[in-house]
Amino acid sequence: MNIGFMACIVLSVLFLIIGIMFALLKEKGAKYVSGFSTLNHPEKYDKAYISLDMRNQCFTYALILFLGAILSCFISDYIAIPIYIIWGILFFKSVHLDAEKSFEKYLIK
Repeated sequence: MNIGFMACIVLSVLFLIIGIMFALLKEKGAKYVSGFSTLNHPEKYDKAYISLDMRNQCFTYALILFLGAILSCFISDYIAIPIYIIWGILFFKSVHLDAEKSFEKYLIK
């Protein structure tokens, strides 16, 4: 086994497990999202949508990393590097320092 394959497959399985957890917990899973417990009025937010969005993000990350593992296994170890860069861009694009700003798209209208 090469290092690129191992690095991608470990994170892929981890994100798959987390995605399944959010899928099973449904709206109860919203309390496990970072920053949700610090909100002033958490009842104003759509918990089911938060959990669904986190599930989709985790499954997307798992798919990207799984494809990176497969490509790394068959093509080259170095394929893992651009895969991690793509994953990092997507991951840090969804990170916000202000909890209110990061959850504003989940407000119940």
